[in-house]
Amino acid sequence: MISLITEFRVAARNLKRNRNRTAIAVLTVAGGLIAYLLAGGFIEWIFENMRESTIRSQLGHIQIVKPGYLEKGIADPYSYLLPSHSDEFNSISKHPNVVSIAQRVAFSGLASLGETTVSFIGEGIEPAQEAVISDQIHIRAGKNLERNDERSVLLGEGLAKNLMAKPGDTIVLLVTAANGTPNAIEVVVAGVFFSSAKEFDDTALRLPLKFARKLMRIDGASSWVMLLRDTKQTSQVVAEMRSVLSPTDFEVIPWIDLADFYKKTVVLFGTQVSLMKTIIALIIVLTISNTQTMSVLERTTEIGTMMALGSRRSAALRMFVLEGVLIGIIGGFSGVTVGYGIAGILSEIGIPMPPPPGMETGFTAEIMVTAGLAMDAFGLAMITTLIASAMPAWKASHMNVVDALRCNQ
Repeated sequence: MISLITEFRVAARNLKRNRNRTAIAVLTVAGGLIAYLLAGGFIEWIFENMRESTIRSQLGHIQIVKPGYLEKGIADPYSYLLPSHSDEFNSISKHPNVVSIAQRVAFSGLASLGETTVSFIGEGIEPAQEAVISDQIHIRAGKNLERNDERSVLLGEGLAKNLMAKPGDTIVLLVTAANGTPNAIEVVVAGVFFSSAKEFDDTALRLPLKFARKLMRIDGASSWVMLLRDTKQTSQVVAEMRSVLSPTDFEVIPWIDLADFYKKTVVLFGTQVSLMKTIIALIIVLTISNTQTMSVLERTTEIGTMMALGSRRSAALRMFVLEGVLIGIIGGFSGVTVGYGIAGILSEIGIPMPPPPGMETGFTAEIMVTAGLAMDAFGLAMITTLIASAMPAWKASHMNVVDALRCNQ
């Protein structure tokens, strides 16, 4: 232990011998980590924001459906209805991690206003419960649904534009009921909403559950949707639900299994982060390798003298490796500290972002540097500097002693 501390002190003194070159090496490592943390932190924030928006506007944390509903329910939804009242539903609502549970009925049909008719995908909802679960559905105009007995409808922004409808207009909804006959109902547009998903806003409408059941002539629900206290509890609660509920009557589905767009976005952005990480690693490796190679060339006679006096080749190897490790530690700590500080300042100010394609509302982004991201950045600094030091250190330890002593003569 004492020997290692001594070797680190010697390595630190060697780095001080050429302060400019050492400073450039440290700044290269720190600058690379700062860029990695800012870009990675921005994408981490995008992931979290998209995840929570998806959960709190469409999916909830967990959905319970009839087995086979996801595969066959779209074609034959009325054969996969859950009971409207059951002991299981009441039991789930009392779970300590469940904030709210609501029944939903999925349906589709045609909406008409005047001479304009467009197709829609609808949800029958319980307004009081959904106010908690779907708090990321924002009202653009009018108001949200408030009661289960009001003959009103909430339209997605894109659907309202296609219908040329506004709050207060009366529209007609036409669907095929459970008995196979067409059924229609007149409803008043209560409001127009938008969410983080344009494709959802372009086709979706929400109707109080009472009138959705009346429209389709059913008494049941397509799904039970749960909101938990924390997204991190999802896997635990899913396992508990699956152990309690009968698999022949209920299928418990976590939100991630339904969020296809989110998963594709994570893969896309994850690939971009990995590419950026690779580029930063290459820059660090090349810079540190060049620094260490120059140091070896300048100290060739010194290395030859060390080995002529009896030092082992492994001592020369460790000397240059430890110098690289010190550069990694200093650069890594500096980069993570400064990067975290810059991220905090930018998040406090806010990063104004333009509206996504097809949307009208922009957003203010932040940079979220997680502990995992910071550790990953520090590990990147240590690994790359260690790799960069390996080749120059190996060359230093395998010098011919006689040639090394004659180098500067």
